[in-house]
Amino acid sequence: MATEKLFGMHAAALQLRNQRMMLLASNIANAATPNYKARDLDFAKALDAARQGGGIEGAMEGATRYRIPTQSSLDGNTVEMATEQTAFAENALAYRSSLSFLSGRVNTLTRAIKGE
Repeated sequence: MATEKLFGMHAAALQLRNQRMMLLASNIANAATPNYKARDLDFAKALDAARQGGGIEGAMEGATRYRIPTQSSLDGNTVEMATEQTAFAENALAYRSSLSFLSGRVNTLTRAIKGE
């Protein structure tokens, strides 16, 4: 994969972090929905699958898991806001880190092409 040679694992990581952020946002949005089951992504497993050629969609399918709540809810909802907010913040930080790396790499390649 050409992007892997240029950008390392960060290109796939950025896409997976984006997908995880959407899962976590969905969990937060459905915190009051009866019988909603919170989901999360096993990021390491998804990244391994994506790097082995499974693609982002295939990696997501194999690594998406239902979250097991620490305290069950009477309406069957498994969203725990503190857990979701913590996971969202952690994922956002990792997303920014990957984005910063990619931005630096693109800037370096652009300077090299221009001969600076």
